[in-house]
Amino acid sequence: MLIHNKLVRDKIPEIIESVGKKAYCHTLTETEYLIELDKKLNEECAEYQADKSLEELADMLEVMYAIAEARGYSIGELERVRAEKAEKRGGFKDRIFLEKVDE
Repeated sequence: MLIHNKLVRDKIPEIIESVGKKAYCHTLTETEYLIELDKKLNEECAEYQADKSLEELADMLEVMYAIAEARGYSIGELERVRAEKAEKRGGFKDRIFLEKVDE
């Protein structure tokens, strides 16, 4: 038996059982869910850092959307705030690396 003890996508238990295995799961409380989402974001970020794939970026985005919704924000609100910050402070397209600031 493999022990995973982690948040997984909604269809994972049925995928596991479709190949004849038994998945043992339970539903998290809201507090547990937020904790596990934060862990999942770190996991997905580490996976992206390891292979730099578009698939891992998509996984990170899926987790970020879930975090936003779990904290009571809509995806639209998240995008609005992102766009407002980009308008006010810019994005990262110009590849600017700040070395230092004289005081």
